[in-house]
Amino acid sequence: MIQGEFDDIGQLFFEIDLISASGESFSVTALLDTGSTEWLAINEQDLEALEWPRVETRNVVTAMGETVFNTYLGKVVLDAQEYTLEVVAGSDLREVILGLPWLQSRRLVVDRQ
Repeated sequence: MIQGEFDDIGQLFFEIDLISASGESFSVTALLDTGSTEWLAINEQDLEALEWPRVETRNVVTAMGETVFNTYLGKVVLDAQEYTLEVVAGSDLREVILGLPWLQSRRLVVDRQ
């Protein structure tokens, strides 16, 4: 089971690891965004250290409207399991985002005081 924490305004964050192409692990805090239909979204600047291979460019619908994102093949460790998946990257992303697809294979239990 993965543990998360709420911030001051009620957003839910989890610690995950991003694995670079060279195998180096980077721990980051990721925001669970149930409005995101992507597995993972990150800021383009983070890709320099990760060196993930680019897959394609595609249109993605966001809360701000339709946006063009580059997609990359990335490795992520969540709940002690490693996953290889497509990751979208954009310059306007302020947080690493875990999207709704994670909840298709995981149960979310929230105990907020």
